[in-house]
Amino acid sequence: AKVCEHLGTEGVLHRRRQGLCKLAAMPPTNKYTRVVKPKEDQPVKEETEIRVTSAGSVSAYISRAAKLFNEMEKTFLTITATGNALTKAVTTAEVIKRRFKGLHQITKLTNLDIEDEYEPLEEGLDKVTETRSVACIEIKLSKDELDKSDKGYQEPIDESLVKDVDDEELMKPRGRGGGSGKGKAKGKGKAKGKDGKGKGKGKGKGKAKGKGRE
Repeated sequence: AKVCEHLGTEGVLHRRRQGLCKLAAMPPTNKYTRVVKPKEDQPVKEETEIRVTSAGSVSAYISRAAKLFNEMEKTFLTITATGNALTKAVTTAEVIKRRFKGLHQITKLTNLDIEDEYEPLEEGLDKVTETRSVACIEIKLSKDELDKSDKGYQEPIDESLVKDVDDEELMKPRGRGGGSGKGKAKGKGKAKGKDGKGKGKGKGKGKAKGKGRE
């Protein structure tokens, strides 16, 4: 990976919007097919690392931060993400800073070069190799003071912006679900015969409601 630059969280979003980390042009899909490479082993995640993905839940990351700072008594944590998950990583960091007082921050944005190979589907064509650049972010949040000379340093936000939330509330899973249903049924019947008369009526009603909340 090569370092692109060190930025604050606002700078990261600005750079992403400007599209400075662009993908290389791909060869025509009707003439080439991408070679599937074996998946490389992911580096071992540190205990203090929160690895954000595009499919992950911000509330789950906040709960993990609460566990690190409160239950495990860690003085810092590191949020990491790549590609489409960068924006969610920045959002996670901003929420954490508004739940815990006095957090210093250093943000680093890097580019990871990934090489793709394409095999030709037609004779006479050569194999093509393309290099694409994937953006990566690392955000360190620390209760202890960090290097203020670092370009990506941000001082703690004003304490008036921090909302005090107890541990139980922070670690409570988020999610709601509910449903309800009603049903009614009515029936009437009459019968007559030559040798006798008979009448019968019947009514029935039923209601059912159900709600569930997680």
